[in-house]
Amino acid sequence: MENKLNINSSYSLVEKKPSFLDRHIGPSETEVREMLDKLGFSTLDELIQATVPNQILLDAPLTLDNPMSEEDALEYLSSKISQNNLFKSYIGMGYSNTITPSVILRNILENPGWYTAYTPYQPEVSQGRLEMLINFQQMIMDFTGLEVANASLLDEGTAAVEAMVLAFRHSKDDRCIFLVSEFCHPQTIDLLHTRAEPLGIEIKVGDLDLLIKENTNLFFGFIGQYPNTLGQISDFKFALSQSKAQSSISILACDLLSLTLLKSPGELGADIAVGSSQRFGVPIGFGGPHAAFISCREEYKRLMPGRIIGRSIDKNNNLAYRMALQTREQHIRREKATSNICTAQSLLAIVASAYAIYHGPEGLKRIALRIHRLARILNRCISDMGYTTSPLSFFDTINIKCSKQKLSSIKKKSLKNKINFRYYSNEEITISLDETTTLNDVADILSCFGNTKKTDLNLIDELLSSEIQNIKNNNLRISKFLTHPVFNVYKSETDILRYLKKLEDKDIALNKAMIPLGSCTMKLNATSEMIPIGWKTVNSIHPFVPKSQTKGYDFVIKKLEDSLSKITGFDSVSLQPNAGAQGELAGLMTIKAFQKATNNDDRDICLIPSSAHGTNPASAILAGFKVVIVKCDDQGNVDTKDLSYKIQEYPDKIAALMVTYPSTHGVFEESIGKICRMIHDAGGQVYMDGANLNAIVGISKPGHFGPDLCHINLHKTFCIPHGGGGPGVGPIAVKKHLSGFLPNHSVVKHAGPKDGFGSIASAPWGSASILPISLMYIMMMGGDGIKKSTQIAIMNANYVATKLKDYYPILYTGRNNMVAHECIIDLREIKKNHGVSEEDIAKRLIDYGFHAPTMSFPVPGTLMIEPTESESKAEIDRFCDSLIGIHGEIIKYSKIEDERLSPLKGAPHTFYDIVNNNFSYSISEAFPAQFLEENVSRYIAPIGRVNNVFGDRNFVCSCVPIEDYMVG
Repeated sequence: MENKLNINSSYSLVEKKPSFLDRHIGPSETEVREMLDKLGFSTLDELIQATVPNQILLDAPLTLDNPMSEEDALEYLSSKISQNNLFKSYIGMGYSNTITPSVILRNILENPGWYTAYTPYQPEVSQGRLEMLINFQQMIMDFTGLEVANASLLDEGTAAVEAMVLAFRHSKDDRCIFLVSEFCHPQTIDLLHTRAEPLGIEIKVGDLDLLIKENTNLFFGFIGQYPNTLGQISDFKFALSQSKAQSSISILACDLLSLTLLKSPGELGADIAVGSSQRFGVPIGFGGPHAAFISCREEYKRLMPGRIIGRSIDKNNNLAYRMALQTREQHIRREKATSNICTAQSLLAIVASAYAIYHGPEGLKRIALRIHRLARILNRCISDMGYTTSPLSFFDTINIKCSKQKLSSIKKKSLKNKINFRYYSNEEITISLDETTTLNDVADILSCFGNTKKTDLNLIDELLSSEIQNIKNNNLRISKFLTHPVFNVYKSETDILRYLKKLEDKDIALNKAMIPLGSCTMKLNATSEMIPIGWKTVNSIHPFVPKSQTKGYDFVIKKLEDSLSKITGFDSVSLQPNAGAQGELAGLMTIKAFQKATNNDDRDICLIPSSAHGTNPASAILAGFKVVIVKCDDQGNVDTKDLSYKIQEYPDKIAALMVTYPSTHGVFEESIGKICRMIHDAGGQVYMDGANLNAIVGISKPGHFGPDLCHINLHKTFCIPHGGGGPGVGPIAVKKHLSGFLPNHSVVKHAGPKDGFGSIASAPWGSASILPISLMYIMMMGGDGIKKSTQIAIMNANYVATKLKDYYPILYTGRNNMVAHECIIDLREIKKNHGVSEEDIAKRLIDYGFHAPTMSFPVPGTLMIEPTESESKAEIDRFCDSLIGIHGEIIKYSKIEDERLSPLKGAPHTFYDIVNNNFSYSISEAFPAQFLEENVSRYIAPIGRVNNVFGDRNFVCSCVPIEDYMVG
């Protein structure tokens, strides 16, 4: 409501705090009335009644707590989350305390120029984060000694699974045994078990050397931990040599910081390395998000999962970065993809690479040596106290053996002193040190073991040899790492600050312009929502601490689960999946577990519409299902006749249908209820892909109109930022009959049901530290606010469709010729008649200052536009006017292929083009400022159109050669 206050306004009017809803929604009340008038409606409710099938609309308002102001929500959440107890944790297991340099915290993690960007499908507007991601890949290749690395994975356990699957697919025979060292981290072993079973892989866990002897020529790969979960730097010489001799693939899960001192996996002879980069400046955050890594030998590059950033050239032969080898990925190969990975952990990979740039190779080695020195001092002191310690060869972790009685006493003292150790067994304690550990901390640890006298730790330090005696000489690294200038030239904070700013300015993020990507929901990520991730009570807790220390997180998790249940109409929610695709997989695994419990194991067909997101079929394959495609009709709806035929073709075999709602074609299908009934009558479950949930929250509940479960993209509908390609969170919400089969966790037993299918992520609640973002959004919006945001999202999309329909055909519409929250413009006739492609239009939009919409999905030759509720009428008008202007250019430059003669073919244009006069048309045509308001800052692409073919034919995923690198 637009209040008109004056000097005589009552206290009740002026006391009222500003509504967050008004900050979140772009159009003002006046603009809403103008836009509704253009669409022919009087109210938002009237618009929704004309657009959404009546049978799915709520007949009562969504009931949530009353909305809070930003200040009140922050104060309330702070009071709840402060119930967490902050202990010093030395638990390890792949999670370490770390220090995020302030320049990185302020200029990346807290900077919307980095965290609001999208996955870099449009490389011309993504060169900054692409460069940081290729820095990450270079860092991983250097540390692991392998030739190819990707741009991050979801967590270490998932990376281990992806490596196992790579090895399995590479195997040319029928070997199905995968060997796992018993000294891998337990959460990794759990995840390997969960993911192996649907693929027909047999996991054998034990002593690695013994397993290899017992399974000669029967295993396709193995994985070991380096150093292992107890801290020992294991000798993999036998395992590696035998693996090579038996043509199997060897995988080592590594601690990244240890590789500053230890020989790289590549030098040892491993084929693949995986691990987490968390301790490179990324807060521990109760388990996530963190950027995992995977690297491999050159010969396996086309089997690699996830995003790989490669070098290419632009139209002027300038260096350009892009996502390489995309034909491996789910959005192209679908059920034949190497992985279902879509969202990764780009923002956290960027933080980790910035950490390496900040410290440089010498700084990182100094941190590692300091941690190792403290571990040696601790080991020596505890040994001198009469305890048995192991291993002899370690980096940062020691294992102490003692009696059960002594362990109980130590545990009691440590908890009293607010210290957490890992209790590996009833007679073993493991202690892992980290970057934040000090000599005083070592003294506090020793006091828990009964050290009553003041041990002179400095004297102990002097007595220890200056040599690295607890790392054997044959394990010591002698090869150099991080030799590229990017890791060596930015020494001062001024230099680093300017480098980060230079990269940020190369990209389009939401702080610069609307990002109208269809099926991506690039809405506001409000500053108030982001603030809690910086609180120590949120980001400084180890995921495996005792439950008594996490009452604040218990509140956040329970409150968010309950809110999502109310919003979706389902009975139970799991927050463990740490990406949308993992939510899909978790949902399908839940169905699989339910089938097994009800003696329906033989149901193995997953029906998927031809319009589905590529992650759907990829996830179905990974869950052990056979994919059968269901046709769509001419209106873009699921073809119920073909669905009926497929059900008859596979009697008693239908396990599930995966259906996106609203559909990927941007319409509300009238037959959704009928479709669900058909599947239920056939004995199957209905899985709803929640990618488009932003079109129904607050006005409908999927749990009420047919689906049995759905996943929710918190990084779309509930405001977690996309981070340039991650992090994301993909919870699953399920009906009561599926609740008992949701993900659980082998380490944290209370994180999920007893009969759950296993884990889908390394941490019990996945990317827990960003869950407060979504909770803040819900608390500040309330039920009515969430409903209105959906109404505005639908209104904005229909406003775009109405403004553009006289210039571009709107491919699919639903009832009353309305679209849902996005619309698809059809460019196929334009290409046929004028020779202008969807890529030409997408690149030309960059010259107008906009990120392109989604290209060629779900239909080739189209652009899919999703404005979201957060964009103002002025911004939407600018975008539409830009596309209308481009339509005029299409007519003017029809059939002209020469990029020097057509601004469409020459787009995007750079300053280089102006200086070198690379075109015959006027500068005003190259840079069409007349379509932009004077007060809008201009974005100009840093490079010309990228040559994708060159990049794949000349694949290189490392930084530019040293001789070509220039600072500035």
